[in-house]
Amino acid sequence: MAEGHPTMTARTGTVELHHELAFMGITPPMFVALSMLVVIGIIIAAKVPKMIAGMLDARIATIRTQLEEASKLRAEAEAALAQAKARNAASAGDAAAIVAHAQAEAKTLLAKAEIDAADLVKRRQQMAEDKIAAAERTAIAEVRAIAADAATRAAAKILAERHGADADRALVDTTIAGLGRPN
Repeated sequence: MAEGHPTMTARTGTVELHHELAFMGITPPMFVALSMLVVIGIIIAAKVPKMIAGMLDARIATIRTQLEEASKLRAEAEAALAQAKARNAASAGDAAAIVAHAQAEAKTLLAKAEIDAADLVKRRQQMAEDKIAAAERTAIAEVRAIAADAATRAAAKILAERHGADADRALVDTTIAGLGRPN
């Protein structure tokens, strides 16, 4: 149905009636609002927010673990520093040796972590390449099987179309006659 809205034109002084489209009393803006509600409902029904929350929770757990490790490392570093300060009171030389040792150990751990990370990346890359190669081999085998099947069907169809009982009889007779002769 259409609803009319009267407007008055300035030049002619006449009243014009404009119609707004409506279907069962629902106007286009209402259709847009309803469609947005349907889209939001589909998103909620598809559990998209739950999936996003799950991904965020996993990331939060990873960050929390890293923060805990960092706080442990910090606590260890603070303990080492406290020991160093206590020893510094007794001997300045001992404190310098402890700090140097801690720095060397940190550098060693950092170098080892970098090597481990590089090895992990290489292994993951190799695994991905192996999976891709396996998928390629599987795809090639499937294509070959499909091609062989299609060729078999085509050959059977051609043989069925071109050979009748008379042609088969002549072929069998020729083959039987050639059996007695050596190759």
